[in-house]
Amino acid sequence: MEPKTLGEFIIAKQHEFPYSTGELSSLLNSIRLAAKIVNHYVNKAGLVDVIGAADGTNIHDEQQQKLDVLANELFIKALINREIVCGIASEEEKDYITISGINGDNMNKYVVLIDPLDGSSNIDVNVSVGTIFSIYRRISPAGSPVTLEDFLQPGYKQVAAGYVIYGTSTMLVYTTGHGVNGFTLNPAIGVFYLSHPNMKFPPKGKIYSINEGNYVHFPMGIKKYIKYCQEETDDRPYTSRYIGSLVSDFHRNLIKGGVYLYPPTSKHPNGKLRLLYECNPMAFLAEQAGGKASDGTRRILDIEPTELHQRVPFYVGNTEMVDKIEDFIQIYD
Repeated sequence: MEPKTLGEFIIAKQHEFPYSTGELSSLLNSIRLAAKIVNHYVNKAGLVDVIGAADGTNIHDEQQQKLDVLANELFIKALINREIVCGIASEEEKDYITISGINGDNMNKYVVLIDPLDGSSNIDVNVSVGTIFSIYRRISPAGSPVTLEDFLQPGYKQVAAGYVIYGTSTMLVYTTGHGVNGFTLNPAIGVFYLSHPNMKFPPKGKIYSINEGNYVHFPMGIKKYIKYCQEETDDRPYTSRYIGSLVSDFHRNLIKGGVYLYPPTSKHPNGKLRLLYECNPMAFLAEQAGGKASDGTRRILDIEPTELHQRVPFYVGNTEMVDKIEDFIQIYD
């Protein structure tokens, strides 16, 4: 039997959303389209002028890459053109984008938060990068302009979240709260096929992913956990693997079993990853795949956001590995 396409899979799952009249399916399809276009540019990165730094910085005062800017424009354009969302928030934009309908109102039900190109500094050296997205139902009245409160919702209210990884093959992995499924792009015909149904973290994980170059700046609990991972015992040492792209590190750990850590440091006391664009969608995926996501003391999905670009410490992966990190933080910090 020929594998199911992403479009067929989305249609088959519409019954899981009795309140939806097709907008969520169209929204996922627009993300699929934009992902294919971004994939096209990623694959041509050495041949056309899309690698290297852009002229400016983003709102976080980080040097933007040319592909950052391009991916941001492509996803925003794809979402606006379909007229299926009332607002968009991007990691690359200072403020959220309000989308007006044809008559100046907007009856659409959803807002999208997106990191258009995670790990973009890896583009120049041909290492995997990705896109992360998060979808919520609006809480403001339909027909009125979207509000900040529509975006500042806790992660447990997400209706869908996922990522696209542009690597040796391009995959779209997403959840709507009914498990995690992965789709691989056939570049010959431009179609995503279901290749990884019902994705789950393995029962045991043996990979820890952290930038150990920042070791001296880590809190004591994380330093102790790293030493614990390196101890010689019956089931350790664990293997250290770190790519520097959240999507890539998470994807590997989801398939092989492991934990990703981005703790607070002296330079970033609140952590560096953004709650709304990175942590919430990955936490939603992790829990749906039988894993766990924490800021060290709290479940990520329970955190009430207070600002659009809020940062938090982030630990995500196999449940028992995240539990162990929380134990070390509780003891030493």
